[in-house]
Amino acid sequence: MRALKDTLYEQVARVAKALASPKRLELLELLCQGEKAVETLAASAGISVKLASAHLRELRLARLVDTRKDGKYVLYRLADASVADLWVALREQAQERLVELQVALASVVDHADDLQGVDRKSILKRAKAGEVLILDVRATEEYEAGHLPHAQSLPVGDLRKRLAEIPKDVPVVAYCRGPFCFMAKDAVKLLRSRGYQAFHLRDGVAEWRAHGLPVEAGS
Repeated sequence: MRALKDTLYEQVARVAKALASPKRLELLELLCQGEKAVETLAASAGISVKLASAHLRELRLARLVDTRKDGKYVLYRLADASVADLWVALREQAQERLVELQVALASVVDHADDLQGVDRKSILKRAKAGEVLILDVRATEEYEAGHLPHAQSLPVGDLRKRLAEIPKDVPVVAYCRGPFCFMAKDAVKLLRSRGYQAFHLRDGVAEWRAHGLPVEAGS
């Protein structure tokens, strides 16, 4: 019986071991945005393709990610939505318990720019009524894989040249991949410098879904 009990804990530890790497956690967060090729993941995480492949192999052995072939490319994706929920739960536990993480996150945005803690359903209701504009500033393919309801896609790299498309008579709420992503922060900084009333929503699609709120896919 002892041997069986040890085996049970060892199998759970396989998942914990796969998660015990900052870069593997970052790769999981990237995959929360939709399936990606290893080259894209490596570039986004700032590591070599060889190292990204090694990390992804560990995640796959733990059954946290799957793959599929698309021509000459191998695309990686989360095994299912519960893996995204696991990432959000792990990050939220760390944020609740680690002062160092709280301090680091507090430096990401000015409190005046931040909508953290604002009722998510109220944001949806106001967006549906046209009282706020929700901007998804991630890449277009990430937006199409899943986005907040009523959100418009405007990648942060295109924001400067497309400012004329954004009305100035309603507040703008920008979001990206979640609390550890700085694209929405940069978008809010630019918008405010041009006279817009803009706010940073720390939630990404994974956080939205983990809290039981709807996510839409497609254009």
